[in-house]
Formats: sequence, C-alpha cells, structure tokens
Amino acid sequence: MLRPERMSRVSVTGANRVLDDVIETVHDLRLVDVTDYDGEWEGFDPGDPIAGADEAAERLVTVRSLQSMLDVDPDREAQLESVDVEERLESVREEVNALDDRGEQFREERRTVDERIGAMAPIETLGIDLDLLSGYDNLETRVGEGDESAVRDALDAAEDVARYELFAEGDAIAVFAEPTEGESDVLEDVLVGTEFAAIDVPDGDGSPEEYVSELHARRDDLDEEVEDVEGELDALREEHADFLLAAEEQLAIEVEKREAPLSFATTQNAFVAEGWIPTERFVDLAEALSESVGEHCEVEELERASYDGDGRLVDREPTDADEGGRGEPETAADGGVELETDGGTADGDRPMSGSEPPVVQENPDPVKPFELLVNLIDRPKYSELDPSVVLFLTFPAFFGFMIGDLGYGILYTAIGGLVYTRFESDGIRSLGAIALWAGGFTMLFGILYGEIFGLHLVSEYLWGGHPPIEKGLSPAGIEWAQLWLVVSLLVGLAHMTVGYLIGFVEELSEGLRTAVLESGSWLIRMLGIWIWIFSESAAAAKPEFLFTVFNGEPFALGFTGFSATVGIVGLVGGFLLGVVLFIINEVSHFGVLPGIVSGALESLQVLVNVLSYTRLAAVLLAKAGMAFVVNLLFFGAYREGPAGAQEFHFLLDHGPSYVEGLGPEAELMFPGLIHMGIIGVLGGILVFVFGHVVVLALGITSAGLQAIRLEYVEFLNKFYEGGGERYSPFGHERKHTTEN
Repeated sequence: MLRPERMSRVSVTGANRVLDDVIETVHDLRLVDVTDYDGEWEGFDPGDPIAGADEAAERLVTVRSLQSMLDVDPDREAQLESVDVEERLESVREEVNALDDRGEQFREERRTVDERIGAMAPIETLGIDLDLLSGYDNLETRVGEGDESAVRDALDAAEDVARYELFAEGDAIAVFAEPTEGESDVLEDVLVGTEFAAIDVPDGDGSPEEYVSELHARRDDLDEEVEDVEGELDALREEHADFLLAAEEQLAIEVEKREAPLSFATTQNAFVAEGWIPTERFVDLAEALSESVGEHCEVEELERASYDGDGRLVDREPTDADEGGRGEPETAADGGVELETDGGTADGDRPMSGSEPPVVQENPDPVKPFELLVNLIDRPKYSELDPSVVLFLTFPAFFGFMIGDLGYGILYTAIGGLVYTRFESDGIRSLGAIALWAGGFTMLFGILYGEIFGLHLVSEYLWGGHPPIEKGLSPAGIEWAQLWLVVSLLVGLAHMTVGYLIGFVEELSEGLRTAVLESGSWLIRMLGIWIWIFSESAAAAKPEFLFTVFNGEPFALGFTGFSATVGIVGLVGGFLLGVVLFIINEVSHFGVLPGIVSGALESLQVLVNVLSYTRLAAVLLAKAGMAFVVNLLFFGAYREGPAGAQEFHFLLDHGPSYVEGLGPEAELMFPGLIHMGIIGVLGGILVFVFGHVVVLALGITSAGLQAIRLEYVEFLNKFYEGGGERYSPFGHERKHTTEN
C-alpha cells in the first residue's frame, strides 16, 4: 500500500511476419507500457510505421477538425458496432465544409456591414445627404472626425486653396474646398499633420439615415442567413456526431497500432519490443501471445525489481528467464543475455532505454481519492513510498478539527456527494470524495464540540448540557483554547515524526550513516528541543499552560512536564547531538565553514516547523468566532460570570429584557436582530444566511488550505521528491466503438 505496484520489465521478440498479430494482441490487452528504443543496440534500428499510418493520421486530423466545426460533445453517449470511415468521411467533410464556407461568407459580409455602419456615424451627425458629399468637378471634399479649429487654421494657411466651406457638428467635420487655378488634390496635403481622420463616403443618394437603415436591414438579413447555416450545422451534428466519435476512436486506434513499430528495435527480419507491466499480469501477456502467434514469438520477464531513492536497482527477484524457463536465452561472455538476429546483438540485461518503471499507485478504494493531493505535487517515483494513506488518515482529521460543526459538516458532505455523483472526471470525483471524508470528520468533531452552525444545540439535546470537548471561545473556556494549542504542537510532533521516519527508511538504502546524518539528525533535534520545552528546565520562561492543561483543567492526566533532568538530556543528548550530526553531514557536502553555518541556522527549523501546527488551533478559534458573530447579530447574546471567566449565551428562548433579571454579573452583548421587529427579522435572516455561507466558504479556503499546507510543507517535504512516470499501457479504452 505504501509502495507502488510491483512492475516487471518484459521483452517480446519475434519475426516480422507476426508483427501485426503481436501488436493487435498487446493492444487489446492494454497491459504493456512500451519503452521507446534509444537506438543503442548494435545492428538494430527503430522500426518503421506499418503501411497506411500516414493516411490514417490524415483522416484522424480531418475527423477531429469536423468535430470541432460541429462542436461535437466528446462525452456524448454513443457506440457503433462498425464504422466505414473511408466511404462516409469524405461526404461528411464536403457537407460540413460547404456549410462552413457559406457561414463564413455571411459572417465576413456582416463584419463589413458593421464597419460601414460604424463609419457612417460622423456623416449621420452632420446630416448632409450622401450625393452632396462627393462628385464635384471643381470642388474637393473630405469627411471625417477631428479638431475643427485645427482644420480651419490649416485651410486658412493653405496657399493652394482658393476658398473653402467647413461644416462641423462636435467632432464630425465636412470640408468643401476649391483649389487655386491649376492645382488639384490639395486637401490631401493640407490636412496632413492636422488632427483629422478622414472616412470614406459611400456611393449613394439620400440622407445618411436612410443609408444606415438599409445597412441595418442587410445586417438583419445576414443574421438570418447565419442562423440558417448554424441550424443546418446543428442538424448535421445530430446526424453525424455518433459517426464522428466512433470514427475518431477507430482511427486513433488504427494510428496507434500502425505507429507502434516506431518504439521497437528491428532488423530486416525480426523485432524486439520492451516495456513495463504489472508483475502479477505477466502470465496474462505470455498466454495471450502464445494463443495468437504460438512459437513465433518469445516473451521474457527480464526484470522484477525494486529501486532505491536514486533509481538504482537494489533488488531483483528470479524470473522465468533466469531459471531457464520459457524461451531460455543464451548467455553472453560477460554473463549478460544476448539476442542474435540478422547479425545484430541485443544485450538482454541492458534495457533499450534508461527509463524507470512507470508508477501504478496501489491503494485501497477509500485512499485512492487522496492520490490526487499527492499527485498535485508530482507522482511518486517507483522507488518512493506513496504517502497517500497518510494524507487519508490526517487531512480530513485536520480539516474536521478546525471546523468542528455538525451543520457545516452536513453541508460539506452534501457538496462532496453531489460532486462525486454528478461528474465523470476522475479528478473532480476525487475532490468530491475528499470533501465527503472532510465533511464526515467535520460532523464527528461537531458532535464532540456539541455545535451546529455555531449554536450549542447538540450539547443541550445530545450531551445534556456539556459536550465532551469545547472550542474555548469564551473567557470561561480559556483552558480549552490553551489545550488545543498544546494539542496542535503534539499533533505536529507526531506528524513530522512520521515524515522523518519515512525519510529514514528511504535513506537506509544508501546506508545507515546517510540515514542517521540526514533524517535521523532532524528527528533527534526535533524531539530533543521539544522534550526540553515541555520540561521544568527554565520553566519560568515558558507559558504556564504547557504544564497545566493535562494536570487539572480541562484534563486531569497528571502531566506537569518532564523533569528538569530529562529536559537537559533532551537538549544536550538530543538537540545538540542532532545539530552536530547534521553539521557533519553539511560539512561533507559544502565544506567546513559553509557547512557549520548552514547546519547551525537550519537546525532552528525543527522549532519553527512544529510551531506551524498551531494554525490548527488558530483556525479552530477563528472559524468559531466568525460563526459566533453571525449568531450574535441574529439571535443576540449576553455574557455572564465574574470578570475573566465569563460565559457567552445566545438569546434563543428569551428576549433582551431577560438579561436584566440575571443580576450584576450578566451583561447584554447585543439584543439580536430577531428581537427588533419585522424589519429586524428580515434583515437578520439575510445576515444569518449570508453570514453562514461566508463561514462555510471560508472554511474551505482557510481550513482546507491550511491543512494541505501542513501536509505539503511540514510533512511531505521531509521525505517526498516525486517525479514518477505515469503508467500508460499501449492500447485504447473503447467508448464509442465495439471490439469488432
């Protein structure tokens, strides 16, 4: 469960005449993650695609283009038994392209009409008929937008303009100019450099409004044409969507099969393919190939291996090839396995590429959704422990502890269930499952805290007045708040200890010395410094509640701290010893002075990292405080008791006047909107609903993000690297076509 599924490197060798049958069989099994040949074997070359690969790839591109043009839903539920792609695809392509071309023509003309309508705005503003704006023998005209005074100044200064007339409305300007005798095209030069942008005047008669009205009418006609084309495309989509989905799947499978030899090592007459397969499925592969091609193909399990943190082989179990089983290979002079084919020699103990085994995370069904949280960083390497099970045990508990409310838990669970059941994406369903677990723990802690939407109704009806634990929001419950701070520290110590122990186990593959100097030194330092903190050594300088929360209120466990002697031993024999070990490790990597400085400074992280877990208690109190404020505004509340030990009570069954009869130790905090008439009730309902929705949402962003931060930064950072390859077996899961 903590390790990825065991993988084996396998080899499939055969004559080229059975290549098609081997590819077909392996493809249908969907078991072998094929390794790409790196070209390093003497006498072997990468294979060539099977004839017809290019044509199939071109048709696949065409199908996907048609799917895009018709906006075909890839999740559409459809399955066809057989698809004659070549015969039908061309006719569908012609239909769709013809309609698409028509639609594009109409859309292009519509864009042109829109531009013309926009360009007519200045002319409409001027109100001058179109036939008056052009067509003169002795006058030059320009229409556009600009600065009237700048245009007048330019015209007045122009020596080539005999006289002119200018009409302006706002920024819209029309210029009529008569050039001096013998001059022409003068306005072009006169207006250069002035603040004036000319527009083209369309050919036409009548008022600008009439012309624009005609443009709008044409645009409406074009809209109808486009809608008609889109309607025809919709009809084509309904007619051909199932075919296109099935054709894409069939062609994708065909291309995948025909291009498979590109990953093989080949000679003129034979081929060798290698890949990774789950160890327990090797027999299935061997039997299937034996049934399909008989003795014309040789299947070997070359390696059934475990790897250390650096990807080095540290364990290899005997395989059939080692024990002289099926297809016993010949032994080379150097002890390796040789394959002799057409003069080429393949070293069977050296893989055809340096790739590590792909990773199949092997977790129980309840744990699988939490693989998503691990893979957001990176997939674990084949040589690493998979921490998904630890996140499964801790993340929902962290989240539930921080929110701890039955009402919110019910809503989180409902949201998670909705996401899990309504979506098909594995990633989104995993988020839904995580929300289900988080909601379940939120309900559990809510019952223990006795709260539902911040109200202590669960305490009253389930626990008879006092729940097993409290959040410690009121001054009377300050001991509970202090307890949760201490518990957060202890949880951090336990959580990080697990991380360091996992790192220690991983590093043992590199030797006991490495494990002790790295993860071991961190663990010793952390435990040493915190044993001292929880000891009576220098107790006056430490918070008193460290020694009281487990010796009286709220829990009488008799723990008043470790003795001063134990504390000194922890400080000297744990923390300082760990610092020395870590400095030795740093010096070996970076030199004496940098190693000493780095080791001394980084050693303080064991203090800071554990203190980071106090965010559990902080978010717990913050969310409790937000829910309290929402309920305070709606119901009203009062505090009762001596100063420094007051309890908070909501006005659920009484009005504000009730507080007056409770004596001098009772004080009204807020009367509550619900007690302020109909307007107050309506406003209070809005505050109550909106406020709790905000608390619900912030619970996801604060508690969720803080919990995941503790997992990523404080826990996984102690041992996890990631970088594993996803297991991608050769084959295709059919959705829109049958096997036939």
